[in-house]
Amino acid sequence: MENTIQKREVWVDWLRVIACLMVMVVHSTEPFYIGGDGALVLTAGDAFWSAFIDSLVRCCVPLFAVASSYLLFPLRYDAGEFVRRRAVRVLIPLAVWSVFYAFLWGSPAQNFKDLLFNFNYSAGHLWFVYMLLGMYLLMPLLSPWAEKVSRKELTVYLGIWLFTTILPMLRDLLSGGQVTVIQGVSGVPRQALTPLWGEASWNSYGTFYYISGFIGYLLLGLYFRRFVGPMSWGKTLAIALPFFLAGFGITFGGFYRRLLTMAAGNFPVSGPIDHVVFWETTWQYDTLGVVLMTVGCLLVLRKITAQGPFYQHVVLPVSQASYGMYLGHMVVLAAFSGLFRGWLGTGGDALWVTPVEILLTAVCSYIVTALAAVLLRRIPKLGKWIIG
Repeated sequence: MENTIQKREVWVDWLRVIACLMVMVVHSTEPFYIGGDGALVLTAGDAFWSAFIDSLVRCCVPLFAVASSYLLFPLRYDAGEFVRRRAVRVLIPLAVWSVFYAFLWGSPAQNFKDLLFNFNYSAGHLWFVYMLLGMYLLMPLLSPWAEKVSRKELTVYLGIWLFTTILPMLRDLLSGGQVTVIQGVSGVPRQALTPLWGEASWNSYGTFYYISGFIGYLLLGLYFRRFVGPMSWGKTLAIALPFFLAGFGITFGGFYRRLLTMAAGNFPVSGPIDHVVFWETTWQYDTLGVVLMTVGCLLVLRKITAQGPFYQHVVLPVSQASYGMYLGHMVVLAAFSGLFRGWLGTGGDALWVTPVEILLTAVCSYIVTALAAVLLRRIPKLGKWIIG
């Protein structure tokens, strides 16, 4: 067991376990600012706690993206073998859970129709897997470059990508802060873009299109693997804390300011889902605040090297089942969210109710999902098709 552990990147296991909990906190927060078919914030307390708690854990998805890059990029075997391994690990469980959700929520006929072109909108968290598959498609293409890239060259490209993380806020500024949203397939909202640097009504592929978005986290994982060496706790915290706090200030301040401006002191606040899209401008995963928080978390998580009994019997099994936990957790989380909201109520004056409901939902969902995923994964042959 000890020899097996030494071959693993132990800190990545800790990252997965922590990031899974963060994901569930994010989804436990959503009912406090999203309701019905649109935006719904019942009280000023809900507004604050939604902004505060969700902003704290907003880097959860980028952490998963960086972990994939750190472990897989550049490729250690040929592209064909890489694709085969990823298909078994990722595509088969995605197909299983997509079919499950198609029958669970909404209209099965519409859900299966949507699956021809996209994920089930009734299981919106599956968007992440489609993004991850896009990263996997790029890895074989970029691997020869990644094997030889210098620190200076990679830093330049990371700098360009970092510049693109201010573009969502720049577009917001240039639009005068208006809620500008167009409706995509099946009515899913998408913010209309203020054209920048080559973009136009006939061209979406501007100067920074190909080096924006999650490609930066692919490069960030490579940078950490190749060029970020061991650091003392003092140096780590001296860098990580300012990064995390600055990022949190951007994410929290942006969401909370937009929500309060729209509320104008009057609650409840309700409206179309377009309002949620507008509030979440600084919560987008390709924005500066989220990137800074991700870097801060990575620096701290890399320092975790504990490999004792708790790691062996809890952290490692949960890490190995983390993909399945992500795929299936919404079933459990939805049940716990309804249970605790029914028990403690909604929209009251007690400020403690909202954070307690959010944290209870997230922690209980995490424990149940982790137990289920670990046990399912142990089913011979079938387990890997369900959990990955």
